[in-house]
Amino acid sequence: METLKKQTHLLILAMFCMVWLSLLSKTVKGDEKFNYDPCSKKGPKYWGELKKEWEICKKGKIQSPIALSKWTADYYYEAFSDLTIDHIPAKAYLNNDGHEIIVDWSTGNAGSIKINNMDYQLQNFHWHHPSEHTLDGKTYPLELHMVHMNIATNDKAVVGVVFEYGRPDPFISLIEKDIKDLDSEEDKKYLEKMDPRIAMVDGIRKYFRYIGSLTTPPCTEGVIWSVMEKVQTVSPDQVKILKDAVKEEKNARPLQKVNGREVFYFDPSSRGSVAAE
Repeated sequence: METLKKQTHLLILAMFCMVWLSLLSKTVKGDEKFNYDPCSKKGPKYWGELKKEWEICKKGKIQSPIALSKWTADYYYEAFSDLTIDHIPAKAYLNNDGHEIIVDWSTGNAGSIKINNMDYQLQNFHWHHPSEHTLDGKTYPLELHMVHMNIATNDKAVVGVVFEYGRPDPFISLIEKDIKDLDSEEDKKYLEKMDPRIAMVDGIRKYFRYIGSLTTPPCTEGVIWSVMEKVQTVSPDQVKILKDAVKEEKNARPLQKVNGREVFYFDPSSRGSVAAE
């Protein structure tokens, strides 16, 4: 009986791997450093073993992404009261690194965010499909990461926005043709001034805050995450454009353990924890 169970488990695993591989939109290069295939020795489960400087991907205790829920999070006004976004238009590059599409402002000045009186300069936008964080147990088709860095300390802060299918996203609409025109993976294209403010169509309202990590190697910890609760919309065609441009149909890291971390939920109309008693 036990042998039959093991054989069934192996059969299910093999079928899962075949399905995953069939979803890859392009053949993954043999010299790749990592990938998102759960059946590969270079997949998320093994990132921490591929390079010594990536060990934290496996051994870290505050990794990202995580499952977020306002019913298990705590409201703490002082941690969020001075979060502001002050982005401005600036010249940028569109880059395909093979894993994700990136709008890169790191060589210019596209403004910053301020968290607890600390400034973090906008570095880039990039997208993961499906979403990496879940909100109240739900996974969404797409997640935008707005990566920021404090110039003095190199500390990072990321603003996350999830998307459901609906009207086209106005920011992606601006670069659809440019994404298609990229000659190949790892290609780069100069863009005229890009306005990052277009991506935050609803501004800052309710959001989650926790300390985590980068969601790709080297999985650096100590990243301040602010994930918006407001779900924005993206068209299926736009998600397909992002998927077709990179190696893999799915470029989302699996959920990581919370490990007792504090997760906060900010709601201006709330005055206390929203967690169920």
